[in-house]
Amino acid sequence: MKAVVCQNSELNVVDLPEPVPGTGQVLLEVLRCGICGSDLHLRHHCDHMKELVGRIGGAAHFPGSADPVVFGHEFCCEVLEYGPGCTRKLKPGTRVVAQPLLRQGKDIYTAGLSTHATGAYAERMLLQESVLEPVPNGLSPDMAALTEPMAVGWHAVRRSEIGKKDVAIVIGCGPVGLAVICGLKARGVRTVVASDFSSGRRDLATACGADVVIDPALTSPYANWEQFGFFMDQPGLLEFALGTRERLNRLPLPWWHVWRVAEAIGGPPPRPVIFECVGVPGVVQQIIDGAPLMSRVVVVGVCMQMDRYEPALAVMKEIDLRFVINHTPLEYRDTVHMIAQGKLNCAPLLTGVVGLAGVENAFAALQDPEVHAKILIDPRSSSTKPCHQV
Repeated sequence: MKAVVCQNSELNVVDLPEPVPGTGQVLLEVLRCGICGSDLHLRHHCDHMKELVGRIGGAAHFPGSADPVVFGHEFCCEVLEYGPGCTRKLKPGTRVVAQPLLRQGKDIYTAGLSTHATGAYAERMLLQESVLEPVPNGLSPDMAALTEPMAVGWHAVRRSEIGKKDVAIVIGCGPVGLAVICGLKARGVRTVVASDFSSGRRDLATACGADVVIDPALTSPYANWEQFGFFMDQPGLLEFALGTRERLNRLPLPWWHVWRVAEAIGGPPPRPVIFECVGVPGVVQQIIDGAPLMSRVVVVGVCMQMDRYEPALAVMKEIDLRFVINHTPLEYRDTVHMIAQGKLNCAPLLTGVVGLAGVENAFAALQDPEVHAKILIDPRSSSTKPCHQV
């Protein structure tokens, strides 16, 4: 079968042996595969990521730069045949999506991020039967292939614990930021502010449902947050605390009971939930500098360099800092159903399609944020340049 192999930073279309499903495995025909930002990064920095993954015990499963690896973990496939020990609940020909997992003995590999599990930059691949999710409602392969990146955004939104009345600020509107915007609107968040230097990405943020879109070269996303009632400085917070206590003291019941009730129903003080979706050094510190007091900051962007920030300032402002990655099986399943039901407005992300021979050109095209957001691979296509045929 044909596949795109990355080795020593080079991408080449090669012939690989036909995969044969083992116990509990399924042979799948790849219909579409998205090119992820992590694929762009790993092409040149596999060794760095392998070292980081090694710190949490996963180095043996992760490829190095000299290893031949077939990328591709965002996909929609079709069931071809089963290996031994499968339940065979899904008929051959069924379209599926799946978390990219393959079990071999006692080891579990991530398809597209392992030399032991071929990813979807290929005509066919193997996955564990237990992770397959049938594509609902006749959803197209193009849209179904967005399940994995949308699940990443949905996981970040759920981990943020944001409420519908909270103000969300999304810093960076690449594919990750756009997925977060889609997830926020699917959750019913009424006010989503998006910030990006790229006019193309700002347009996509608007198309995905952002309510306010900011060019940070002209307007700081931190400049006008007082209009939302956030506390920008310590004197304002002290005035709120003391003033509220003084007003409550005038009530005919104990002030602390009223305060507890206000907290229980999500009362003041208000604070934004800020999603860092850039992943470059210095952005977290910029957010800490500009964020209102008591902001919750969810770090979704993956910064691969050492970074610095001032913990004392974050402490004094009582910043809630969270880091997120990936998704749970339930979040993944729910995501494909939300896409099929029209609750996740992610179609604007789709900007082009290439065949296997066009992957090199697609990687180059994705360096320009003004033109492309998500390019899909169709292994049956002969297109060598990203074309808008989605």
